Amino acid sequence: MSFPFLTGTAKQKPQAPVPLPECVADHQKDPRWNPAHYEMDQPLTDAVNVALLLQKPLLVTGSPGTGKTQLAYRVAWELGLDEPIRFDTKSTSTARDVLYRYNTLGRFHAAQTKEGSQRSLDYLEYVGLGKAIVLSQPTAAVQHLLPPDFTHTGPKRHVVLVDEIDKAPRDFPNDLLREIDEKRFRIVELGNQEQEIQANDAYWPVLILTSNSEQNLPDAFLRRCVYYHIPPPDKKKYLKIVGARIPNLLAAPPNDTLINSALDFFLALKDVRLSRMPATAELLDWLETLQGAFQANPAHPLEALPMETLVQTLGTLAKTDKDCEALSNVIKRRQSHSA
Repeated sequence: MSFPFLTGTAKQKPQAPVPLPECVADHQKDPRWNPAHYEMDQPLTDAVNVALLLQKPLLVTGSPGTGKTQLAYRVAWELGLDEPIRFDTKSTSTARDVLYRYNTLGRFHAAQTKEGSQRSLDYLEYVGLGKAIVLSQPTAAVQHLLPPDFTHTGPKRHVVLVDEIDKAPRDFPNDLLREIDEKRFRIVELGNQEQEIQANDAYWPVLILTSNSEQNLPDAFLRRCVYYHIPPPDKKKYLKIVGARIPNLLAAPPNDTLINSALDFFLALKDVRLSRMPATAELLDWLETLQGAFQANPAHPLEALPMETLVQTLGTLAKTDKDCEALSNVIKRRQSHSA
């Protein structure tokens, strides 16, 4: 069995381009991102409900691939709201960045050259929590603070996702305390036009923050959050995840099937000295590769596949030379035991 794209041995260029799988650029069309397929256990559901009741941010931690980011999409979907307004935190992020962006250089150039707009408002862009606060108000209430290219669809409630907040400098969460507590902010760059924008009480934003660790977050910030740690999935939960996202893998009976033995193999990796454990997304990539490229029979166990096939797929799980070697050795041992 081999991949259907490159052989690595061709001596002539094909007369026509080789067809590749269709790219799903819109994650709404990708079953992995379908919020209806997101598995929420009762403790996580309770944590979300507590945060909604108290109108506090929900801080979600957990190892990569446990579903922290997708949780925001599930919450928005189940509340009947639009997709979350997402802010991806960077190591250079400041508190202002999660509220709005201001093109200071463009405004300075316009002022010096007398070219372009002289209105400070035209250099403003609302993002993240700031955008959700603006959209919570009726259009008429914030019309004088809307940039010309801003489409106001309010008043509406939005879920705001601040992803991987632990990437930001330590002062970042503390600098947002007032905005989180009072759901309001100022735009100092507007000068004489500076005004405070406050969220509409009826449509306050739902704020979900994710972090790979709570250890780097300041106490003052943690006190203002409802906290939940998503544990790594067990086999039962993995079966639900795979069943929702790759349903034809569960077409066969549950015993001695590809998915059953593949999950046993995957869960056993925690006892292997890997530099990093593969995440849920990588598990799904691996299973899709086995099924899509090699047409692995869902009714046959993993050990029924040739060792060469399994080794060819290791790049979906292992991301260093040492980890690839370690996984290759695990596969060889499993194959020898099943022989």
